[in-house]
Amino acid sequence: MKEKIHKLEEKANWVRKQVLEMIASAGKGHIGGAFSCTDILVALYYGGILRFNPDDKNWDGRDRFILSKGHSGAALYAILSDLGYFSPSELCNYQKKGCILGGHPDKKIPGIEADTGSLGHGLGLGAGLALSAKMDKKDFMTFVLLGDGESYEGSVWEASMFAGHHRLNNLVAITDRNGLCVTDFLKDCLEIDPLEDKWKAFGWDVVIVNGHSYEELLFALKDFRSRKSDKPLMIIAKTIKGKGVSFMESNLDYHHSVPKGEQLEIARKELNEKL
Repeated sequence: MKEKIHKLEEKANWVRKQVLEMIASAGKGHIGGAFSCTDILVALYYGGILRFNPDDKNWDGRDRFILSKGHSGAALYAILSDLGYFSPSELCNYQKKGCILGGHPDKKIPGIEADTGSLGHGLGLGAGLALSAKMDKKDFMTFVLLGDGESYEGSVWEASMFAGHHRLNNLVAITDRNGLCVTDFLKDCLEIDPLEDKWKAFGWDVVIVNGHSYEELLFALKDFRSRKSDKPLMIIAKTIKGKGVSFMESNLDYHHSVPKGEQLEIARKELNEKL
């Protein structure tokens, strides 16, 4: 287990380095949120959680993953390229003319299930997919990764109520609980706690984890296909926005700021020294 976790940590560090270079080259991108959810994405794609096949992208039995907080797409792009969904050379052209990789994911990109970026819609899409699987007696699971700032959207709670009502125990949602949105800390902007109690009230099972701990992430998901509960599952993953680079961590400026010059070199140095 220790060796597996070490490999996941190495992969996450690699993803963060790719994201840094992509955003620095493009001169734009949401680096803070991409860094906060990197460990979650690595756990899903490399930790034996998601069922997928890059050689058969439309395989009917694949699990469906929706990045509802689509502005963090750079981290997902790095992973999809590494897994063989498209050429890694596309990362060098991120958000540039002619590149398939825009600022937010869309279905033209291999491995992407839904267009996202207009916040608040991913959970509704995921609930629909989960319900369709129930109706068609298919065994794929649906995963949705939300932001905590995104959870200000009323459509999130409409979808959560729908999923709870229909007992969609084939739906797993994860909240990237980094405590910041584009303009402020959530506690100073519009308090969202008690988040756990709210999801439970809408008919969900809830687990709270450290979103940078592979032990906790993998343990929370180890039996997700055979849960006895008939409720959808929400995992609230406590994270740090900008995780991995000291001056970005919990820094409001790095929702969308791009490191340049000396700051870029410091970020590179810190990530290169991680492992």
